[in-house]
Amino acid sequence: MGVRGLMSFVEENNQFFIDLKLRDTKIVIDGFALFHRLCFDSDLDLRHGGDYDAFTEVVQEFFESLAVCDIRPYVLLDGGCDFSDKKFATLKERAKDKIQVAHSLSRGGGGSLCPLLIREVFIQVLIKLQVSFVQCFSEADRDIMTLANHWDCPVLTMDSDFCIFDLKSGFCPLSCFQWRNPRLQGSFGYYIPARCFSLERFCGHFGHMNKALLPLFAVLNGNDHINLPALETFFSRVDLHAGTSRFKGKRHHRILGLLNWLSHFADPTEALDKVLRHLKNHEREEAKALLCSSMEEYQPSRVKLQDFFDRGIYVSPDALKQGLPEWVRTALAKAQLSPFISDVMVLRRTILHTQVENVQQPSAHVISLPIRQIIYGLLLNSANPRTVAHQPLAVSELTRLNKNIKRTIIHATKLPRDSFDLDELPEVSLSSRLMLLLETLNVKHRILQPLPSSLQLPIAVTCYWLQNSEPKANLHHLQALLLGMICGQLHEIISNPGKCNAKMVYDQFLKIKQQKLWDRRLDLETAHIFCQWQCCLQMGLYLNQLLSTPLPEPDLTRHCFFLLLNRLYSGTLAHGLYHELRSAASAENLLSTCPETSHLYNRLFLVVKSSVPAEHFLPSRKSKPRKTKRKKRATKGEKRMGATLATRASNRFAMLTLSDLEEPSL
Repeated sequence: MGVRGLMSFVEENNQFFIDLKLRDTKIVIDGFALFHRLCFDSDLDLRHGGDYDAFTEVVQEFFESLAVCDIRPYVLLDGGCDFSDKKFATLKERAKDKIQVAHSLSRGGGGSLCPLLIREVFIQVLIKLQVSFVQCFSEADRDIMTLANHWDCPVLTMDSDFCIFDLKSGFCPLSCFQWRNPRLQGSFGYYIPARCFSLERFCGHFGHMNKALLPLFAVLNGNDHINLPALETFFSRVDLHAGTSRFKGKRHHRILGLLNWLSHFADPTEALDKVLRHLKNHEREEAKALLCSSMEEYQPSRVKLQDFFDRGIYVSPDALKQGLPEWVRTALAKAQLSPFISDVMVLRRTILHTQVENVQQPSAHVISLPIRQIIYGLLLNSANPRTVAHQPLAVSELTRLNKNIKRTIIHATKLPRDSFDLDELPEVSLSSRLMLLLETLNVKHRILQPLPSSLQLPIAVTCYWLQNSEPKANLHHLQALLLGMICGQLHEIISNPGKCNAKMVYDQFLKIKQQKLWDRRLDLETAHIFCQWQCCLQMGLYLNQLLSTPLPEPDLTRHCFFLLLNRLYSGTLAHGLYHELRSAASAENLLSTCPETSHLYNRLFLVVKSSVPAEHFLPSRKSKPRKTKRKKRATKGEKRMGATLATRASNRFAMLTLSDLEEPSL
């Protein structure tokens, strides 16, 4: 949710806050707000597809600061979109805004946009650090409020809705939470200086207003769940300026005026009745219903998350109402499945995240369309259908088209129901699940078996990407990605005694990564190709998770092991290596001082090379693009590429039978 303009208003008024020395306490953290704040406020590169390694270090430092002060964090992550769909219009507008931000970043301008895999990296760090967390079924705000009140502890967030919730211990805005500067207070130990929003001070500032009026204030002022044009009639007929001269602030006239006006009423019922009197007769019933339902969003949640953190039990009435299989509900709560999954199952819709790519090309997500179609097929493949009978197995996708968004209906790949019924999917044999995953990525298992287990899925994804990228990935693109994976493995090699040469290679890579890429003009074609690889990796991960990980994932609990995603790919390193390889260097020379890494690189390269036609890396002629008809060409190109990939997927699974799956030829 979020109340327009309220956060900036309260931050300008120090009298609404209490200074805290935070130590020795539980704290409930808004995970969505935290990883965005850490991503945007840590001087990370946002143009080259993800400084995941640097982001990981920032997240680790954050939780280390909490540990020094004996602050026990509980992170709550948003799940899928609200199944009532009240926020859909807001989500579409935000998606449009992100496209403009991505375009600005691609041209060297400013803006803040999270890289595609930032959420997955954040979750992996939480797992590694053994931070308690849960992924809520939908938006987490009410669950955060309810849990914090149960434990009587503060909330850490940047969401203005927490100025409306009645929190026993208040909330600390992330902007006022000085986690980078823990301070020592004698024998009491370390604490984090923070400011806590006080609802009592806020209401007292407006004539000791009844705090029960604040939800009505939020929905009248406008939040993410309500857009009611009839309310403008109310604002045009009521003088909201009377009595506001005693309040500071010139930028927030409506907020000030509305709060002052509401402070004259005893309770929400009286105030709402007055609002409705200013509307036309035929508008009142609809307005009252919408306002009342929106105000309910500020009431406590029925989910008892203390049961999840104490005993691992997660019960969401909303999830139960949707009829999702128990194993899906459990996996969602543990973030073993992405909110992408619940959006598809509940809403049959998804919004694909925009990246910093070439807006004149089709969206980078087009390349992973066949993988998504398999995911859709699995999610909608149930002998106990949860939707309208005879409804086609299709999902509505919202994705970028040039510098706008478009909606496309994507038909799911039909799978044998007796083999892949969703309710019993975890019970399907490992060989069948592995067969489906590898068939989707068009890779044979035998070529992956000699590789380190943590790299089998990424290399399978790379084979798929190399076969389908458009524009076509070249040799240097592939080498840069493989060298980036090698860099991740260097951490393990360096941890062993007597591996100084590996340290030399790592330092050389670090030097390349630290080159000031932002001084250069972004290579849009390379950026687009690497964005396509991330799209393939994201959907490859989601499919692997949905199939209960038939390909191994790294053991994230081992202290010496660095996480898969943040050590597997760094956008700045990949771009830096690509420019280095183009200029003069060769992959072999970069690894020459460490035979162990050179051997691993050669193994990876040979595996990928064996999966693509021999002519793939032959030089191709390039024609200069015409300046006219770019938009039409991009649109046609997107349709052509999507249709080609979808046809390949359809053909591959047309003859898939139960006997094929039980005895795979790997």
